Amino acid sequence: MVQVTSVLVLCTGNSARSILGEALFAQLGQGRIAAYSAGSTPKGLPHPGALRLLARKGIDPAQFRSKSWNEFSGPDAPPIDLAITVCGNAAGETCPVFPGAPLRAHWGLPDPAYVEGSEAAVDAAFEETWRLLDMRVRAFLALDLTALDRSEAQQGLARIGQMEGAA
Repeated sequence: MVQVTSVLVLCTGNSARSILGEALFAQLGQGRIAAYSAGSTPKGLPHPGALRLLARKGIDPAQFRSKSWNEFSGPDAPPIDLAITVCGNAAGETCPVFPGAPLRAHWGLPDPAYVEGSEAAVDAAFEETWRLLDMRVRAFLALDLTALDRSEAQQGLARIGQMEGAA
């Protein structure tokens, strides 16, 4: 039996995909999941495209900040049940040891922060990333983790990571 009550979404810069993942887990988890995000080399501020998207979705963007994953590795850190990387760079890096020996998953997606052009083009890239993450978070929430052992849960998480748009 596996129980996930906290999720940490990781990326290198913690400015786009991981921020959106944190927001989706918090929103769709409806209080059942404590959601966090962090990066190995945080940019310091969420990407403006991420903030605009959150505002369009009715989520207060002021609650999000770009932070280091080291905040989640110390003795005062909250326990993490699931750590998800959403970019290839973070997946390939040696993550700190997080309290709680979390499950790990890689749900790689293209980075909307690299899209250049008009604000509309950037916003469209963030909307697509939101759609792909939304699909994954919903698939995760549909898993009956209480019926799975750790290995089966890892397999389910890996399948979710291979859904449409995997990078």
